[in-house]
Amino acid sequence: MGYKRVLLKLSGEALMGEQNYGIDSSRLEQYALDIKKIHDEGVEIAIVIGGGNIYRGVQAEASGIDRVQGDYMGMLATVINAMAIQSTLEKHGMYTRLMSGIKMEAVCEPFIRRRAVRHLEKGRIVIFGAGIGNPYFTTDSTASLRAIEIESDVVLKGTRVDGVYSEDPEKNPDAVRFENLSFKEVISKGYNIMDMTAFTLCQENNVPIIVFDMNKPGNLEKLVLGKEKVGTFIS
Repeated sequence: MGYKRVLLKLSGEALMGEQNYGIDSSRLEQYALDIKKIHDEGVEIAIVIGGGNIYRGVQAEASGIDRVQGDYMGMLATVINAMAIQSTLEKHGMYTRLMSGIKMEAVCEPFIRRRAVRHLEKGRIVIFGAGIGNPYFTTDSTASLRAIEIESDVVLKGTRVDGVYSEDPEKNPDAVRFENLSFKEVISKGYNIMDMTAFTLCQENNVPIIVFDMNKPGNLEKLVLGKEKVGTFIS
């Protein structure tokens, strides 16, 4: 089954590509072309992206910065990434809107739920930056919350691994990949997919999560259009 409206969660670290920090333009290009394929098919797309390639709020205390201040710094990092992906998408002919959890009118709109839904209905790609605008919440939580608010069919968690495994596949080549899991199974077995706040939000509001490898070109199209079973489906 294909999906009509999706929320795509991307990690900031993924934008580094083979670099140690920052944004790899070739990775941005690949993401934009994959997103364009499903956009051209009429899929309504919202995006949440992390900021770990620039700064992570959890680094704050280790470096002597107040945790709340560090979280706000991390939110600003997500806006930098959001602006980068917005520019790349528009270069390929897609209309976008960047909406922020923190007011910064010079570069993006404030998040207003009805306006976000209207943008999606008009075929614009909506990018959510600056988290939910509050410290102590991750971009995973932002993805779950925004997916619920815009009534997304699914949360697509794009990672560098092709699903959920019984163990870390990079450490154990015999680890088993799951095609389907329930929310209860993930919690009982302790699989680290999202932080618990984000995961519980999806569970309580019946929003399925699909964990898949976003770095493999074509995976997003196969998944969203129902062409092929990709990743791990959690419901």
